[in-house]
Amino acid sequence: MGDNNIEVPQPPLQTPLLQESNLSQENHHQQEVTRDEGTDLDRNLRRLETFLTFLGFNQSSPLSFILSWTVFVLVGVVLPIVILELPNCEGCDEYQIKDFELDIVASQACLAAVSLICLSHNLRKYGIRKFLFVDRSSGHMDRLRNLYIRQISESMRLLIWGSVPCFILKVSREVIRGLYIRHESWWQSVAILLGLILSWTYVSAIFLTASTLFHLVCNLQVIHFDDYAKLLERESDVLVLMEEHIRLRYHLSKISHRFRIYLLLEFVVVTASLFMTLFQTTGYSGIITAINGGDFAVSSVVQVIGIIISLHAATKISHRAQNIASLASRWHALAACCPADASQLRTSNSAGNIQAASLPNLLHINYSESDLESLDYVSMPTDSRLISYMSSYYKRHAFVIYLQMNPGGITIFGWTVDRGLLNTIFFLELTLVTFVLGKTIILSTT
Repeated sequence: MGDNNIEVPQPPLQTPLLQESNLSQENHHQQEVTRDEGTDLDRNLRRLETFLTFLGFNQSSPLSFILSWTVFVLVGVVLPIVILELPNCEGCDEYQIKDFELDIVASQACLAAVSLICLSHNLRKYGIRKFLFVDRSSGHMDRLRNLYIRQISESMRLLIWGSVPCFILKVSREVIRGLYIRHESWWQSVAILLGLILSWTYVSAIFLTASTLFHLVCNLQVIHFDDYAKLLERESDVLVLMEEHIRLRYHLSKISHRFRIYLLLEFVVVTASLFMTLFQTTGYSGIITAINGGDFAVSSVVQVIGIIISLHAATKISHRAQNIASLASRWHALAACCPADASQLRTSNSAGNIQAASLPNLLHINYSESDLESLDYVSMPTDSRLISYMSSYYKRHAFVIYLQMNPGGITIFGWTVDRGLLNTIFFLELTLVTFVLGKTIILSTT
């Protein structure tokens, strides 16, 4: 009978070695995905660095420094001056083109030189990764890598959308100028047209790229502040939150320190250029047309776009940093009204009603007026759960006060770039414009 027993074959069990091999394959796949994402970020950073090198921002060696400034002087300064000083220009004196355009070339060259000096210094000192705060040592690159890649792409798209309309406007103006201002031959007119467009494109690209790069740095920090707002929802340790906020404020202070000279000089040069335009156009006795005054409009549009990109980025990160205090106040209020450890302070009776925990009731002790002085010597009963709850409450309260007193943001020598500063700048500019218009109009009519 024992020989008739038929053994049913059992399915093979998965051995620990096979389990370990499957886990190693999954880990290997995750490492490959992480490596591919890191390669995408590295590829985007290399493209950005190549583009900055092409414009002359990469001045890490003496040779690149000399080459960058040589190209800038020849293309951005010498080329337009030589073209404007060419003789045998029919109509130049009639439209007063030379005097107008030389001042425009000077303002554009100053603005591009300021951008090139400030940003090349920072890139040479820190490198592209530390300059953008996407360094591997920061501890956030693996988690925020895709957001970094998306923001770099959006910043480059912003640069293209800001540059293309200005380029079309410049080409249209130069074509109109070439139709009315004739030279000895048609090829000379074409060469002048291409030379002026090349010089303008080079200096304008430097200025707009510097503004876009500052916009990129600020928006990468916006990613960190958005991530910090999510940290408030899942983290209850006040010390961790405070350390992270100190790190974010440290990054903002470094950005402010690196860009404060650039922002200040950019604002000063743009303001001076716009007032020069206002003086010349209002003081000119002739007729302002697209032939002699078209470059004023083109240069003003480029400068306004660049300053708007910079101020928008600075105000955006400043307001995002200031909003953290509001989020923390809401987080503190919710934690105080619905504390997670409130169950430790309450007990449930058999009927299911919630009542306060039995604490020593001192209210039933009667003290006479003469005994009030001895209250300091009465030993107050303590409850470890109540102390723990009140301790967490005071920690959160101190953290909220800290955020309210240290809002952070982009600063220029102590002035926070926010809506208040923008309103101040607007009213100062409006006052100066009104003053200039009053002086020029009165002088021209008298």
